[in-house]
Amino acid sequence: MASRKNQAAAVANAVDESREDRLDDSSRAWIEELSSEGPDRDAALARLHAVLMRAARFEVRRRAGAVGHLRGGDLEDVALQSADDALVAVLAKLDRFRGQSRFTTWAYKFALLEAAVKIRRLAWQGREIPQEPEQWPRFASAAASPQEATERGELLEAISRAIDAELTPHQRQVFVALALNEVPIDVMAERLGTTRGALYKTLHDARRKLRLAVEEQGHAVGPASEGGGAG
Repeated sequence: MASRKNQAAAVANAVDESREDRLDDSSRAWIEELSSEGPDRDAALARLHAVLMRAARFEVRRRAGAVGHLRGGDLEDVALQSADDALVAVLAKLDRFRGQSRFTTWAYKFALLEAAVKIRRLAWQGREIPQEPEQWPRFASAAASPQEATERGELLEAISRAIDAELTPHQRQVFVALALNEVPIDVMAERLGTTRGALYKTLHDARRKLRLAVEEQGHAVGPASEGGGAG
């Protein structure tokens, strides 16, 4: 056990040394100041929050069309909440920064993600999660030949039957919402009181079941035929 701990410590030290070699002067200064105590850290936190606020405002404005019912002050509140949450996330993962980009570029992404998630949730606030497929027609191609259109129709019927026959109620709910109706996965996770990881696992299992069921009916299934993404 001791040898494993020593090995893990050696690996961690090697990673830290490798990161130090990659850090540019600005990123190194950020890490040192955020890892310190007192006025230097407080000043660095204020500067970092300003960086995250700019990122959050940018993303909120970019996605504002999805939440047309919100006014300027409301959008500013969303940006502020996003920056606050991003700051907490950056500090919690400070030791994971590997110097593969500038520190501010790395931190910026946290604010973009927080803002995107909050806007998606607000856009779905008060909306029911559709329980039935609403997107089957998008799989059809206007350029398909009559034979291809017939084959595609038969494939979609096979997938539809497999959804009803092979999936558990929970798998069906998750697959229909995420893969067919494009409900954001963070919205679905919030509604069901679960995690994105758990939903990805459910979606993966559902797709695997559907692929096997449809192939047993003699259809070749490509990735696109099983439904869209869940981002």
